[in-house]
Amino acid sequence: MSLDERLATGLEQMGLALSVEQRERLLAYIALLQKWNKVYNLTAVRETENMLYQHLLDSLAVLPYVGAGRLLDVGSGAGLPGIPLAIAQPELQITLLDSNHKKTTFLRQACIELELSKVAVECVRVDTYAPQQLFDAVISRAFSDLSEFVRLSARLCRSGGTLLAMKGVYPHDELAQLPGEYHQVEVVSLNVPGLEAQRHLVIIRV
Repeated sequence: MSLDERLATGLEQMGLALSVEQRERLLAYIALLQKWNKVYNLTAVRETENMLYQHLLDSLAVLPYVGAGRLLDVGSGAGLPGIPLAIAQPELQITLLDSNHKKTTFLRQACIELELSKVAVECVRVDTYAPQQLFDAVISRAFSDLSEFVRLSARLCRSGGTLLAMKGVYPHDELAQLPGEYHQVEVVSLNVPGLEAQRHLVIIRV
């Protein structure tokens, strides 16, 4: 089975309908990631097939919960989940935030080559980031524990918006340590084809 066929099958299993062009862009992103990874060490995942499941499909599993408007990807790293989300939902206005210069150099080049005109890249620490406009949602993938994520990111999200934290196993201990003012918290189990490990998304209303 080709990589595109694996991607199409995975998307179908997740109930996501993407066009041929979108699938091609997702695979082009993986190719870019592999090319730059040799020099910049963007990700520990090396195999193309593993990137497909651990990066692309893992990122796209949160798509139904992202909503519309402005999204901030905190600690974006190699562009995960922001770039796959931008390809899958092109009307989203996404800002990729990372303090690592090598990674943001890659992100800017990837946005140019993938023609992601609604994606901005910021090379700055999240605790000093001062956007002109607040975001409808802020997402992170393996950025920090929940309390730290909320402490750093809640101020960047508009009132009534959502904080989205991508996690592996159900984060019992991290949830117990959340600040008391965050009562509207939902945890959903994510189905990621090709992954044996658990995946969860913590949704916090602000």
